[in-house]
Amino acid sequence: MTYQDPRGRQPRDPDPRTARYESGYNPDSRAYSQQDPYAEPYRDSYPADPYAAQGGYADQGGYAEQPRPARAPRRGPEVNPVTFAGGVVMTGVVTGLAAWLVAWIISAFVEKVNESGKLGVWNPVAASEIWFGVVGFLCALAAGALWYVLQLITPAPNQFYRWIVALLLVAAVLIPILTYQQTSVGIETAILHLVIGLPPLTIIPAMGVKSLQRPAG
Repeated sequence: MTYQDPRGRQPRDPDPRTARYESGYNPDSRAYSQQDPYAEPYRDSYPADPYAAQGGYADQGGYAEQPRPARAPRRGPEVNPVTFAGGVVMTGVVTGLAAWLVAWIISAFVEKVNESGKLGVWNPVAASEIWFGVVGFLCALAAGALWYVLQLITPAPNQFYRWIVALLLVAAVLIPILTYQQTSVGIETAILHLVIGLPPLTIIPAMGVKSLQRPAG
């Protein structure tokens, strides 16, 4: 829609959004310039985009990429040292007590068999009950140290730990059976080695995961 300017100027469309559809439209013409006082009210009626004014859009039509916070370099496993050390010690206590108890049960059973004389004479366990208890405690401490070292140097520490301990446990069970001259002593020793190896294989990884510190936030 056009109208006649009362000051005798050329007819123009007062609305800049529809001016391009009028005949004789020239965007460079002063009649359609935004500096014209008649065009100022229409220009000011549309506020500027606040997001564009603040740089909220990228130059190519997308959203501006937000800067990512830099990650701090990892210096070691985020393990609570007090909780981890306490868990390793208690695993050693459990392993030592289990080995001592099983050794005592085997010794008592062997003595009963020898007293009866019906099944021949069996040799007792190759070592005393206290010896197996101490060995079990030390094996648990070594297993805790192994788990911590694997946290430092391997990408999948729990998997490597389980494989290493499981292979050592199989060897500790089979070697006495295959190498001892007396089969009874080999079987009894293999049973005690199995009892010593099971707690570090199962308790240490679970305890280690529970000792990991979760990042705040």
